[in-house]
Amino acid sequence: MNDDRRKVVLIGTGMVGMSYAYALLNQNSCDELVLIDIDRQRAEGEAMDLNHGLAFSGSNMKIYAGEYSDCRDADIVCICAGVAQKSGESRLDLLQRNAEIFRSIIDPVTRSGFGGIFLVATNPVDIMTRITYAYSGFNSARVIGTGTALDTARLRYLLGDYFSVDPRNMHAYVMGEHGDSEFVPWSQAMLATKPISTICDESGGRFQFEDIQKLSEEVRGAAQKIIAAKHATYYGIGMAMVRITRAIFGNESSILTVSAMLRGEYGQNDIYAGVPCIVNRNGVQKVLSLSLTKKELQQFSTSCETLKSFYQDLNI
Repeated sequence: MNDDRRKVVLIGTGMVGMSYAYALLNQNSCDELVLIDIDRQRAEGEAMDLNHGLAFSGSNMKIYAGEYSDCRDADIVCICAGVAQKSGESRLDLLQRNAEIFRSIIDPVTRSGFGGIFLVATNPVDIMTRITYAYSGFNSARVIGTGTALDTARLRYLLGDYFSVDPRNMHAYVMGEHGDSEFVPWSQAMLATKPISTICDESGGRFQFEDIQKLSEEVRGAAQKIIAAKHATYYGIGMAMVRITRAIFGNESSILTVSAMLRGEYGQNDIYAGVPCIVNRNGVQKVLSLSLTKKELQQFSTSCETLKSFYQDLNI
């Protein structure tokens, strides 16, 4: 990765991809942004639209529609491409269709000579990230999924609202699958450095731990609630992707709950799942092993088994 320039190639210019691109522009998070889409005309139109806002931004980005050959010297290739689930289509059928699309994407990216970091946002993100790792042959540290980064942000927002503090001072995580089997390890949830359970015990009834535990259900159902209201979710995940991008380019070594390959952590192997990780210029520098309770370890194991079963059914 070049330290003096920041080049991102975005594959897939749908609502998620363009929310990411728009946030990149507004946060001045890269120097060069290439848009690739099967609909070349759409990519060109999106590039024009973004360029017309450069005069109003604090950015000096170079933005254009490109080809897979442009991945050669990119630092990050972000994949947001994929197909939506058809009515009556099983999750496995959807996965198989998206797996074929990913093969058609990853092969030309790797042939270009790309040697940076893959950032995957296409759902189901944990499995699609595992597929990217399998097809690319990259070191797993350089293949990252958005994982439960957005779920964790939703959780911290709700906790901040409950305790009337800035969400950035809430330290809690959503782990496992970005989906129905995700869970919150409440034993690790803190306000500043104080456990949430202790705050509840000492609050004289003002805060109830039972109320807080219900927030995990609200987090899990947030996407469906948004989809019911506006048919899709894209702003939040776009912002989460930029946060990961900034951690990479800034060599921050920040802790983010991304989808990462597990190699023995939490008793799991050869599976991508959302876990707290140290993210920097090398990608996933380290998966953090939190001191989970026996029940939480079982919840994580159940989530990982769900992911393994779907990935194994793909026969990749």
